[in-house]
Amino acid sequence: MGDVAVTCYSGRLTTEQAEKLRNILEIQHWEPKIVPYARYAYNGTGVNVVVYLSGKMVVQGSGTKEFVQFTLEPEILQKIVLGYDEQRHPEWFEEHAGLDESGKGDLFGPLVSACVIGGGEVVKEWLKGGVRDSKTIHSKQQIFAIADKIISSSGAVVEVFTLNVRKYNDLYLRFGNNLNRLLAWYHSKSLQNARERNPVGKALLDQFSTAPLVQRFFTNDTTLSITMRPRAEDDPVVAAASIVARAAYLRAMEKLSEIVGEELLRGANAHVEEQAKRLVARFGVDKLGDYAKLHFSTAQKAIFG
Repeated sequence: MGDVAVTCYSGRLTTEQAEKLRNILEIQHWEPKIVPYARYAYNGTGVNVVVYLSGKMVVQGSGTKEFVQFTLEPEILQKIVLGYDEQRHPEWFEEHAGLDESGKGDLFGPLVSACVIGGGEVVKEWLKGGVRDSKTIHSKQQIFAIADKIISSSGAVVEVFTLNVRKYNDLYLRFGNNLNRLLAWYHSKSLQNARERNPVGKALLDQFSTAPLVQRFFTNDTTLSITMRPRAEDDPVVAAASIVARAAYLRAMEKLSEIVGEELLRGANAHVEEQAKRLVARFGVDKLGDYAKLHFSTAQKAIFG
């Protein structure tokens, strides 16, 4: 890696590796912290480590390079990994499209699909800048900052497709009350728009259906190959799309929150249901469809009790 600064590294650990790393951090008296969906998380000097329940590990901070080289590689992974992404994952650096969405599991706010096209040097820059699956980034301001860098990257193509919540509710009914079919249509729109600017031949997205739903929108395009697979966000181009989509969703939520006069909650839990009931009481049932996805059981409970 030469003198290139490394401030983020991510990978996957087995259960045995995760526990071995936990023991090392505890022996070295790292400070434990609580992170959503994490098996454990610790703060060290100039570096933070989070290991998620899925096995995904994220290392961040100015001391990332030293931690990976002197602790993670020799004691946990027992192989050299830092600086060899091009050898281990050459497909990351081939120019291709990555797609991801945000808002699908949230009662409030729109559904957003983002398509990012990148390869080569721009992907290297994204990796250095901390691009990774947006679900592992818990700071809204960090999401915004990284998304802005992705959007302004020279040589990259970024397209976001979203509609207001009222239109989303109408389309959900038109697509036969089938969220996967609607999501596939969203992805087809962002991908089509992106390929009008750069007609790449490969696209990758996270698997949300066993049926090739997105592919059906491109059956007449023999120049395009679309792959869906689990954990596609490991690919930095898909991760970039996940960050762009999340940023667009969060910005939309800020605007909707201003309209209703309180910060709208994310997710679809009991707290969100209580907020939906308050909004129905304030604005009436007819207005709920302006900011909530009405097919959610949470919305139905807020409407009918």
